[in-house]
Amino acid sequence: MPSPLHAQNAHGLRVQRRYGRSIINSFHAIWSIGAVIGGVMAAGAIALQLPLAVHLGTSTAVFATVALVALRFCLRGRDDETEADAVAEPQEISGAVRRGVPARTIIAVIALTLIAMAGAIAEDAGNSWATLYLGDSLGAAAAVAPLGFIALVGAQFVGRLLGDPMTDRFGQRAVARVGGLIAAVGMTLALLFPSVPGTILGFAAVGFGIATLIPAAMHAADELPGLRPGVGLTVVSWLLRLGFLLSPPFVGWLAETQSLRVGLVVAPVAALVAVLLAGFLDARRPRNASD
Repeated sequence: MPSPLHAQNAHGLRVQRRYGRSIINSFHAIWSIGAVIGGVMAAGAIALQLPLAVHLGTSTAVFATVALVALRFCLRGRDDETEADAVAEPQEISGAVRRGVPARTIIAVIALTLIAMAGAIAEDAGNSWATLYLGDSLGAAAAVAPLGFIALVGAQFVGRLLGDPMTDRFGQRAVARVGGLIAAVGMTLALLFPSVPGTILGFAAVGFGIATLIPAAMHAADELPGLRPGVGLTVVSWLLRLGFLLSPPFVGWLAETQSLRVGLVVAPVAALVAVLLAGFLDARRPRNASD
């Protein structure tokens, strides 16, 4: 059974194919807005001393209503561009493997998965550790320490808004390479020359630089030749979770045995991995529906 997040990406790519140009990054930008709204709602609930049950119940009711209203505007039936649904079931994936998938396609799936995981690992470095690093390691004030996370999410939002026009003009490959370099250089400088303002800017560079990696990897996987639409996307979406799952304990282990500053090296390293593998992304702009 596919997760709601995977279903959203599958439907978003289906809409993008109909739309005729890149819009998937803008969809992911809404996630960044949701993260900020969730944080603001939690902060407001704490300030108002709302019971946890009231806060969670209210949030569930509000966002369930939003989801049900949005459902009315989703595409109906099957996409005209494919005869099958955009989400692959596990038995369908195993069947495709048994039938024989070209080695080049398998290598591409692995590379695209690593690109998506690189984006997840770099993103999680800021989401999980930015506040702790700024507060404990660099001595930032309590009001300043959260700015690292805010800078990452905010810059990621901007990067995703700009990601679609940049992708249309330069292609996924160029955008991923330049973005990966921005993230790697920005965070490396922040770690080599630690300061509170520099570290906040470093996390902002990470957020901006990796903004398009996950959407680009998902889109490229969904378009792989030799695989039905949905199979590549499903594999990348499943394995992507390993990045979110394994990154926090690994960084925590480095922080325990070395230092958190050493642990955060995973962010620029992950960004460089994306740069090296960006050749597996599409070098062309998305085809226009009218072509």
